Amino acid sequence: MNRKIAVVGLGYVGLPLAVAFGKKTSIIGFDVKSSRIAELKAGLDRTGEVSDEDLASTSIDYTSDAARLQETDFIIIAVPTPIDKAHRPDLTPLVKASMTVGQNLTSGAIVVYESTVYPGATEEDCVPVLERESGLVCGKDFFVGYSPERINPGDKVHRLETVTKIVSGQTTEVLDVVAEVYGMVVTAGVHRAASIKVAEAAKVIENTQRDLNIALVNELSMIFGLMGIDTLDVLEAAGTKWNFLPFRPGLVGGHCIGVDPYYLTHKAEEIGYHPQVILAGRRINDGMAQYVVAQVLKMLIHAGTCTKEARVGILGLTFKEDCPDLRNSKVFDIVSGLKEYGLRVLACDPVADFDEICARANGVTLSAEADLQALDAVIVAVAHRQFKDAGAKKIAAMVKPGGVIADLKGVFAKEDFPGASYWRL
Repeated sequence: MNRKIAVVGLGYVGLPLAVAFGKKTSIIGFDVKSSRIAELKAGLDRTGEVSDEDLASTSIDYTSDAARLQETDFIIIAVPTPIDKAHRPDLTPLVKASMTVGQNLTSGAIVVYESTVYPGATEEDCVPVLERESGLVCGKDFFVGYSPERINPGDKVHRLETVTKIVSGQTTEVLDVVAEVYGMVVTAGVHRAASIKVAEAAKVIENTQRDLNIALVNELSMIFGLMGIDTLDVLEAAGTKWNFLPFRPGLVGGHCIGVDPYYLTHKAEEIGYHPQVILAGRRINDGMAQYVVAQVLKMLIHAGTCTKEARVGILGLTFKEDCPDLRNSKVFDIVSGLKEYGLRVLACDPVADFDEICARANGVTLSAEADLQALDAVIVAVAHRQFKDAGAKKIAAMVKPGGVIADLKGVFAKEDFPGASYWRL
């Protein structure tokens, strides 16, 4: 394999990919943020996805000079694909990356997209940009492929190398090259999708399926809550059947599960079909933060606490446990919801990047864990290892006698907090 590889976008997806390739061959790692390039050159990955040892053992030529892409002929684009406030796909990062690549595209090159998109986006949205910026013709002068990322932030078991990689290309010959390149680093092997659109669709439904399953248990949690039944007790009992799916209720944030379904529904509506099941699941999951706010307020009132100016501590701000990723974290929706009622919110997260918290916190008071005392309520929002290791006694000591404990992840049990008002999803 004599392809010269470049990875465009060195975030949660791009950096692990670049590091894996950099252990096998020379590679260019490009990112528009010069600060990110400087950090990586210094051996620092603030995402926590790549260890210091792995960074040191790989050979990556880091750069923010787009002209360096002209030295390569296999370019992988791994940039975010977010949604806007109206839940519509925002392809701005993808289009900008395509412009940058197009302006530096060489004849014979293959461009592979990893960003999550709706079926058709690679060929219908990205290829025209590449052609316009390069003056080259796709399918003649250059070629495209799609290989969806399957990165699970914070997961040390299901890594790039150990998860089967879906690959696709616009021709059989291109697919062979794409499969060969990824086969260098993915020990679990590759799956050759029938087409680029099939690969795009496979990616977007992976997280749509998870979203719907979580929405189901979230709705069950609300129903059982009205019945006075503990949801986790029900799930434990039902889980004794061999084919019961072990999903648990909770907030749905992050860069994938809470975003990808909107890419699929956008495309469906564009072609004249209005999705019902998928959007119903999205409404449930998007509303869970406000449900939590309502439950905490109700508990404070029942505990005899005047809700206005009550002090509420929130343990964890990231979208998942033991991961610094704050993207689309629904914990911030809980914070803003409580603040709307005049409550004072103090937050603690030992895992998240402090600068990122400050950028996203919108007035949240950041506190050290030791400073969370004499609170009216504590919300265990994220099951970070540090909080679990601290134990129920330490968390119970944060609240006043008769205070409220809201355990969103079901880390503890009611019996762990005698004298407190305990609730979990």
